Amino acid sequence: MANNLVSMQYIRVIIQHLINGLSHRKIALELSICRNTINEYVGRLKASGYSLEDLQKLDDANLSTIIYAHAASSKTDLRAADFKTRVPRWLSELTRTGVHKLLLWQEYKITYPEGYEYSQFCELFAAYQKVKNASMHFEHQPGILMMVDFAGSKLSYINKSTGELIECPVFVCVLPFSGMSYVMALPDQKQPSVIKALNNSINYFGGVPQSIKFDNMKQAVSKSSRYEPIFTDTMQQWGLHNNITLLAARPRKPKDKPHVEAAVNTAYQRIYAPIRDEVFYSLDQLNKAILKHQLIHHEKKLQRKNYNRKNYFNNEEYPLLRALPQNAYEIKHVAKAKVQKNYHVILGEDWHFYSVPFNYIGKQVTAVYDADTVEIYYEHRRIALHRRSFKPHGYTTITEHMPESHQRYHEQQGWRAEDFLLQAKNIGIVTHDYIQKVLNRGHFVQQNYTICIGIFRLSKSYGNDRIEAACKRALRGTVYNYNTILNILNRNLDKVETEESTLLFTMPKHENIRGASSYQ
Repeated sequence: MANNLVSMQYIRVIIQHLINGLSHRKIALELSICRNTINEYVGRLKASGYSLEDLQKLDDANLSTIIYAHAASSKTDLRAADFKTRVPRWLSELTRTGVHKLLLWQEYKITYPEGYEYSQFCELFAAYQKVKNASMHFEHQPGILMMVDFAGSKLSYINKSTGELIECPVFVCVLPFSGMSYVMALPDQKQPSVIKALNNSINYFGGVPQSIKFDNMKQAVSKSSRYEPIFTDTMQQWGLHNNITLLAARPRKPKDKPHVEAAVNTAYQRIYAPIRDEVFYSLDQLNKAILKHQLIHHEKKLQRKNYNRKNYFNNEEYPLLRALPQNAYEIKHVAKAKVQKNYHVILGEDWHFYSVPFNYIGKQVTAVYDADTVEIYYEHRRIALHRRSFKPHGYTTITEHMPESHQRYHEQQGWRAEDFLLQAKNIGIVTHDYIQKVLNRGHFVQQNYTICIGIFRLSKSYGNDRIEAACKRALRGTVYNYNTILNILNRNLDKVETEESTLLFTMPKHENIRGASSYQ
């Protein structure tokens, strides 16, 4: 008899031929099956006690218990039985440091020399691992759950002022039902940044799901537990503010949040890859590029479906989300600081300096800040408002906070040649030409700017007309500076009219010099 079992379809054909009166030999020839095999199966049919007509009426399940019962009771393989008893211990041993399958096989062959060789050992062991690692399929309901995690790889941008490459952690969240995701690059992984990302995610979806599941990130979970995790006070406040239940995945159990794991991989393919050769110069630029490619991903038609994620979300999940709170949740931190001599206060968390009006130097002030803004108060009155910067040892300065002399210097530092030429043109065309000569000098450019500022100040004392006349006279020379104009004005030379001959050169009269008439 052949080792392979005869299919149920052939069994029914055998029964049909027996009812029609065919012999075992003819049935074997008809089906191209060994006659001994036909004899074996006919014997099982007769041993059942059913008539051929009754056997024909049985369904496949009942007929198989009659036909294949003998195959199930075949002789047990002793090696397979021994191998099966060892598998649980091997699976446990693989979790220990340095243990691998080759070592386990070598130990197995020492204790059981008749056992499987290495290739078959690996094949059977992999089959047992697949059975052990079976995963359960969950049907998610719309509007119920949101999963969040950080991507393993970071994105980056270049700081223009220093040329430094700034790496940014990437926050990823997803609604498992529709597959809608939200990705955002953050300045850091601190709790204020995470709260900002969570606020942005529910704003992006336009509503709040009933629950949110975190990986065991320290920004959200203060104590991990399989049954009752403890969340940080700030995260609990965020959950209460948004009327959302907080959940946490089990430690080291990525299958508790498979959809966000898949969303991270999708982000690598649909966001990271398309922007891999682009250069960004700020976090805002980077996040705009992320949103652009995220939208492309959401509007891409799903395989073997006639809709995309965005349409599916809008039609099936969005209507079931809870309404957004009237105001977004904000973490407000408070810090005391003393205004330094350079009229700045330092925010110790970021080690960044923010300006206040210079007349508060030496005063004790209060900084109230969140992820976006820094407010500075003196005696409960706000004296400064800044956009928060995370650049360590950097300065954020508002010009109006400076003393007047510092403002003038700041303006000078920020001027360009075009600015001076425009201001000179407002005085007059001759002044414009003279300033152009000053700017074209081969001296240090800041020195040239200082000369221009000095000449413009003279116009306030002497008036534009006299500056124009002084520049006209000064253009006859070859030195272009502030003192030239000042001397002309102080000596009133700009008021002296100069006679200019129409002949630039006249031949002197002399008896030895003959004119053109001498050669006619």
